[in-house]
Amino acid sequence: MTTTQKVLAMQVAKETGCKKSLAFKMVDSIFIAMRNSLINGDRIEIRGFGAFQVKNTKPRSAARNPRTGEIIYVPARRKTHFKPGKLIKDELHKPLDK
Repeated sequence: MTTTQKVLAMQVAKETGCKKSLAFKMVDSIFIAMRNSLINGDRIEIRGFGAFQVKNTKPRSAARNPRTGEIIYVPARRKTHFKPGKLIKDELHKPLDK
């Protein structure tokens, strides 16, 4: 199952008792602020949830295009990384019940 931004907004509206339109604006503004922070290269830490950060990758001088077999150059870039908090990590490491 996928949790969308709309579903999150509905949950916020239900938990806080505010209007759905206000909850959607709040959730949307949080994601915009997070996106802008990551674009600027800042680290986002949410206690009890986890941390988002931007990491630099190294350039690769010899990668191969699988379709043509041609050797291509892959430049360095930035990527996002999420490190889950203790509560999430503990829940994910529990064995699955069958």
